[in-house]
Amino acid sequence: MKPNSPCLLAVLVLAAAGCAHTGGDPSVNALPPLSIIPVPSSIEPAAGSCRLAAGFALKADVEAQGVAAYLAAKVERATGVRPDLSPAGGGSPRAPGAGSVTLRIIPDDPELGAEGYALQVAESGVVIEAPRPAGLFYGVQTLLQLLPPEIEAASGGAPASWSIPCVEIRDLPRYLYRGMHLDVCRHFFDVEFIKRYLDLLALHKLNTFHWHLTEDQGWRMPIAKYPRLTEVGGFRPETLIGHYGDQPHRFDGTRYGGSYTREEIQEVVRYAQERFITVIPEIEMPGHALAALSAYPELSCTGGPFQPATLWGVFDDVYCAGNDSVFAFLEGVLGEVAELFPGPYIHIGGDECPKTRWKECPRCRERIRREGLKDEHELQSWFIRRIETILTGYGKKLIGWDEILEGGLAPQATVMSWRGMQGGIDAATQGHDVIMSPVSHCYFDHYQQEPAEEPVAFGGLTTLAKVYSFEPTPVELDADAALHVLGAQANVWTEYIDSPEKVEYMALPRMCALAEVVWSRPGARSLEGFLRRLDSHSRRLDAMGVNYRRIR
Repeated sequence: MKPNSPCLLAVLVLAAAGCAHTGGDPSVNALPPLSIIPVPSSIEPAAGSCRLAAGFALKADVEAQGVAAYLAAKVERATGVRPDLSPAGGGSPRAPGAGSVTLRIIPDDPELGAEGYALQVAESGVVIEAPRPAGLFYGVQTLLQLLPPEIEAASGGAPASWSIPCVEIRDLPRYLYRGMHLDVCRHFFDVEFIKRYLDLLALHKLNTFHWHLTEDQGWRMPIAKYPRLTEVGGFRPETLIGHYGDQPHRFDGTRYGGSYTREEIQEVVRYAQERFITVIPEIEMPGHALAALSAYPELSCTGGPFQPATLWGVFDDVYCAGNDSVFAFLEGVLGEVAELFPGPYIHIGGDECPKTRWKECPRCRERIRREGLKDEHELQSWFIRRIETILTGYGKKLIGWDEILEGGLAPQATVMSWRGMQGGIDAATQGHDVIMSPVSHCYFDHYQQEPAEEPVAFGGLTTLAKVYSFEPTPVELDADAALHVLGAQANVWTEYIDSPEKVEYMALPRMCALAEVVWSRPGARSLEGFLRRLDSHSRRLDAMGVNYRRIR
C-alpha cells in the first residue's frame, strides 16, 4: 500500500474519538481501540482532529534536536519528504495546512520523571512535552503509533497526509529497567541486524539491550590486548545439527564464527544512544569460558588444549580461580570493554560454573585455604568480589545471573534472577538491586505453542499469554525491598536460532507483551485489550518486514 493511497487515508486513526478514559485498559471500551503498545497511563479523547502531511513543520527545543532529527529521518524514509525542522516557536510547514509537531522540554515534573511525557493532539497541531529528551523520544514513539502502519516502512514514495484524532496522553513507565537480551555467541548476528533489533526495542519503549558477547561456543568482543580471543576463540570447527537431545549427535562439518570490530561496537552503541537504549555487554566468567580458554589455555586449571564448544550445554573447564594471571587477563579485558561501553553496567555472567576442576586444582585449593574460604561456592563468591573491585576501578557496576548469590553476594552487585523469582527475592531482601528474568516467563528461546507446530527450539513452553501474565515484583517483598526490583528482561538464547528471521519469529510478538508488562501499570492493562491492540499493531510489524509469529 502506497503512503498516499486512499486506503491509507481511511486509516485515519480516529480510534480515540470513542475512547473514554477509565481506570482500566483504555482500549477496552474504545470502538475501535487505539492500538498503542505499550498502553499509555492516561488517554483523554477530545473533539476534532489534526491534519498532518509529510512536510509538516517540526519545531524542537535545543535539547530536543536529536529526537526531532530521529522523527524527521523516519518520516522521510517512509514518505520521501523530510519535515522542516526549526527551533521551537518558529518555522512553518513546507505546504500550507501541512500541520506542525512541537517537541518541548519542560521543568521537572515529579509525576512524569525522567522518561514520562505528555502528548497533546489539537486541531492546531501536535505538542509533546517532557522533562527529559528520553521522555520526548517515547512520546514520539506514541505519535508514530497514532499514524498509519506504513510510517514504519523504509520504502520512500510520495508524501502522505494523515488525520489524527484530538487526544491528550500522559504516560510514564512502571519500571526503570526494560530490557531485551540477545545471544550472539551460539549464532552470530551482524551489526545491521543488531541495529534492526534495537529499532524493535525502541518501537516498544524498551531501554536496555543486554548483548551476550562471550560463550563456550564463540568470543565476539574485540580485545586489542588479547587478539587470539577473536582469532581463535571466535570460530568453532563445526555446529550441532538438530536438537541436543537427538542421538547420536550429528555435526555440519563447517567452521563457524565471527566477531565485531571496535568500530562496529561503537556504531551499535551510538545507534542505541540515539534511541535512548543502554547497551550492557556480557563477558562470561568464571564459567562458559571455553572460547577464551581455547585462545589462552594457560588460564584454565588443567592447561588444555581446548577448542570452542560444538555442543550446547555446560562444560567443566572454567577460569582457574587460583591463578593470579586470570585476574590480570580479565582486568585487561574488562578495561577495554569499559572503554567501549559508556553505560553504568557490565554483566559478568556468573552462571552455571561447575566446580569440578576447582575441586581437583592445587592452586584453587590453595586459594581456598589462604583466603579462609569454606568451599568452592565461597571461592566463586571470592572470584566475583575480586571482579567487582576491578569494575569499580573502571567506574562500572556489576550485574550477574542469580548464581552469584551462592557463597555470598559482592557488596554492590545487581542480581539478574533467571532460575525463578527466588534469587531476586533473596537479593532484594538483602538490599541489592534486582532485574527479574525468570525462565518461566522470559526465555524467548522456548516454544510459543506445542512443539509439533513450531520450528525446533530449546524446549519449554512460554506462550504470549504467559509472558503477558508476568508480574516482576513478587508479592513476598515488602515495600522497601520492592524498590530494589529495577525491572525485567526477556532473553533470546540462540542455540537453535540461526538467522535474523528466526530471532524475530521467536522474539515477537512476545516482546510486545513484555514491553507492556514493564511499561504499563497492572490496572491499566488487560490481556483482552492487549490482544485487540496487537491485531492492529501487527500491521505495523508487517510494514517493517518483521518475521513475527502470527497469532493463530
